[in-house]
Amino acid sequence: MKSFLQTITDRVSTRKGMWLTLCAWLVVTIVLAVFAPSAKDYEVSRIDSLPDDAKSVIAQKKMDHYFPNNEGTPAILVFQSKDGEVELNKIGEVLEKVKAVKGIDQIIPIASLPPQAAAGFLSDDKSTALIPLTFDASLETKELKNSLDKIKKTAADVTDYKLHVTGPAGIATDSLDLFSRADVVLILSTVGLILILLIVIYRSPLLALIPLLSAVFVYEAVNQILGIMGKAGLALSNQTLSIMSILLFAAMIDYSLFVFSRYREELTNHENKFHAMKEAMRETGMPVFFSGGTVLAAMLVLFFAQFGDYRNFAPTFATAMLVIMAASITLIPALFTLFGRKSFWPKVPHVGQEYASKHVFWGNIGRFVAKKPGLSVVIIGIFLLLSASNLFNLQYEYDTMKSFPKDMPSRQGYEILAQRFESGDLAPTTVVFESKSAVSASQQEQLRKILAKQPHVSNVRLGGKTEDNMVLHYTLTFNDNPYSIKTIDALGKIINHEGQIISDSQINGSLYFSGETASLVDDRIVNNRDVKVIVTLETILIFILLIVLTKSIKMPIYMMGTILISFFAALGLGTFLSNLFFGIDTISDRVPLYAFVFLVALGIDYNIMLISRFQEERANHPVREAVEIAVKNTGGVISSAGLILAATFAVLMTQPIQLLFVFGFIVAVGILLDTFLIRGILLPGLIVLVEKDKKVSKNR
Repeated sequence: MKSFLQTITDRVSTRKGMWLTLCAWLVVTIVLAVFAPSAKDYEVSRIDSLPDDAKSVIAQKKMDHYFPNNEGTPAILVFQSKDGEVELNKIGEVLEKVKAVKGIDQIIPIASLPPQAAAGFLSDDKSTALIPLTFDASLETKELKNSLDKIKKTAADVTDYKLHVTGPAGIATDSLDLFSRADVVLILSTVGLILILLIVIYRSPLLALIPLLSAVFVYEAVNQILGIMGKAGLALSNQTLSIMSILLFAAMIDYSLFVFSRYREELTNHENKFHAMKEAMRETGMPVFFSGGTVLAAMLVLFFAQFGDYRNFAPTFATAMLVIMAASITLIPALFTLFGRKSFWPKVPHVGQEYASKHVFWGNIGRFVAKKPGLSVVIIGIFLLLSASNLFNLQYEYDTMKSFPKDMPSRQGYEILAQRFESGDLAPTTVVFESKSAVSASQQEQLRKILAKQPHVSNVRLGGKTEDNMVLHYTLTFNDNPYSIKTIDALGKIINHEGQIISDSQINGSLYFSGETASLVDDRIVNNRDVKVIVTLETILIFILLIVLTKSIKMPIYMMGTILISFFAALGLGTFLSNLFFGIDTISDRVPLYAFVFLVALGIDYNIMLISRFQEERANHPVREAVEIAVKNTGGVISSAGLILAATFAVLMTQPIQLLFVFGFIVAVGILLDTFLIRGILLPGLIVLVEKDKKVSKNR
């Protein structure tokens, strides 16, 4: 592999190879931009998360099969009077006028209902009314938005009530608006922040522009390639695309910094800029390409996940990483070679100039760790363990509405419902009973009573039945919020005891549970399974790759061990700080695995750069001296790259979803831990403590 990569980088580092490489990238990018669709054309606000064999998915299919009128995209219209009570006749007038709106499949005729039935749609103080309606399932999100806009306009013309639209239809359309604005903010913030940091850190305009120029080329290519994949049927989640764009810019900047750092060093040894790049890539090409390979491997492992969000990451991120890896050994060195020494203006490197001696800070750190490795390891180890101990306080949040901004209309409508109506009414659970024989009225009532006696259940009512009385469906409401852990636990126990429930009801058949809470029960089961599988597979795979790279068993143990400790510390410290500074005391159960994949995959890059330099120096120096040189020579570029990478992921904190906010913050904290504590002190200290000077012993 190394000889193959050197063949490529040697050719790119010639005058002819440089121009051919740049022209090839330019032509490919233009062709893709002109003829390929954009990934944005196939972006969706949500994807199917649960596998087809999940119990709640099977239950919903049963419901759709036996009671097809329940198909479609539901919405809840929340009418609220500014003062006094809402008048049902006014709401009825609104509903009558919106019947012709495109895509409305079902709507409650509130004005024609008996008073007792109509009262069920009003809050106790009658200031708020909720009206469920269903849109045709074939409507796209943009079409839903247009229909809801017409409903809101009609309501504003007829009444002075405040109207909020919540439920799946309202959330989907609000999400579309949020991400259409947030994507622009994300890209502009990312590019702007990286540009500022590069200029501040390196004080060179070209050193800031060249990495960004390469990132723009890669971003355009990846965006169009994903567009082709989207056209072929790949679901492109807007959340996935947001994280992908951050990964792309972060990785491109990282690898650019690694290349130009070694290039600058070689320019002090070689007058010819092409020769200098050839030598730089001979030492840097393999670690950089391999670093990309570890990230790629981590993303491919996500294909083994069952959860839709995780599986959606795999093809999207893997595609991005393949293009990034190609760019790291072609486009990046070609661009730096094109500008040569001018890249570093005003601090132009000259032959004979001492390069490493300028790293005063990391030179001092390297000497301290080499002299007192035990003290270094103990101090950092204690801090990391204390940070990780906060994991015992970790609490998960399953109410996805709380992840959205407080001023989002669908969240406001949801919270009004939570205040004015029973918590359990927000999302009742549907219970389908399927029997091979007709179920009598007395048996139907007996089953209803048994279900109603289950812990934390508020009430159960028969919702419908087939003509042959062989299939029934009940609406089950819990006492507490349907998204609370207490309710999820309660339904989980009911599902586990469904055999006993049927036996107590003295009937034969099967029970199926669908709805929001039932989905969350499966969500938690699938997520726990995926965390175990992905963490195990990714750790093993990257460990094997590190053995291949380092040609050692011990080195990968140090590298993986320190990065795993760093992950637990980042998760613990990140959740503690997010609570302290932002008042976020719960996190989505997606965050730990999201953070693991990125922290391990990206964090190992810095360890690879350090270890590669250590092994290079160890051929000519004893362990302590090799560690000191490695820390001194890689410290500046890795700390700079780490700061920029952390800041890049922190840009996710501009996103309108709390999940991305917390994820971005935790990854930023973890990268800083990796950059300054793990790579700079802990890993070098372990190497000094454990590695032996075999070369010195032979000389003696």
